[in-house]
Amino acid sequence: MSAIGTAVRPGAGPGTRWRGRLGPLGVVAAAIVVAAIVLAILGPTLTPHDPNASDLSRAFAPPEAGHPLGYDGQGRDLLSRLLAGARTSLIGPLAVVALAVTAGTAVAVAAVWAGGWVDSLVSAVLEVVFAFPGVLLAMLVAALFGAGLQAAVLALSVAYLPYTARLLRSAALTEREKPYIRALEVQGASGMTICLRHLVPNLAPLIAVQATLFFGYAMVDLAIISFFGLGVRPPSPDWGVMIAGGQSGVLQGYPAESLLAGACIVVLVVAVNILGERLGGTGATGGRGGRLRWPRRWGARS
Repeated sequence: MSAIGTAVRPGAGPGTRWRGRLGPLGVVAAAIVVAAIVLAILGPTLTPHDPNASDLSRAFAPPEAGHPLGYDGQGRDLLSRLLAGARTSLIGPLAVVALAVTAGTAVAVAAVWAGGWVDSLVSAVLEVVFAFPGVLLAMLVAALFGAGLQAAVLALSVAYLPYTARLLRSAALTEREKPYIRALEVQGASGMTICLRHLVPNLAPLIAVQATLFFGYAMVDLAIISFFGLGVRPPSPDWGVMIAGGQSGVLQGYPAESLLAGACIVVLVVAVNILGERLGGTGATGGRGGRLRWPRRWGARS
């Protein structure tokens, strides 16, 4: 039995090794994430009906042939709206993660490498931004500049940036003092080369875990913002919009719209977090899944 995961037979293929490292739960989580990505790409083309086509005579109608999940309060096909809503529900969180993690990593590494007053100034600015709750900042931006996905994504990215930067700054400070950094400087390697080719790759596992956590937070926060009508606007299909639009159905005893959209969000967030824990090596050590060996460079620990 390997110290980092399930034993793998000699000669086993790459797929077997990945399944052994992720464990059964990790494989299920990975399958859910891949399915969600496929839906985000192809969802609008897979809908059996127009997700915005309304027939008030079918409001809250039960499932029937061709409409396996029934109808919402406007007589729209729920399955079609769930499939089409996957795109906007995933693009927003992915954009938040990409912006926040990329900017946070750049800020943290630059501050640590420069040191001195630059590091102190960056830390002070991060503390100020850190004081603003992400959802509140997004709502304020939406109220000032108009509702929409772009404003919410930008505001959440700014709000999440200090979380990434503070965490990575601490890790980068430790990495900065390691002998391999000194050796590279003595060899005449430039700061840009050292950071991009050695320092940042050695922070990759931590960055990956942070990105998966942010994806879950961003998905929930964007759903909250859409719930209050400041993100994606009705009648656009979006899981957060569907939760808000299903309120009247819940009060009337037809909770399917809110429950289905909420279940999609919960399942995907849990799957992403499980996958991130397995990939980052922060999962429970007692399970079959284990830590992946991330490629490291100078100064890597075995």
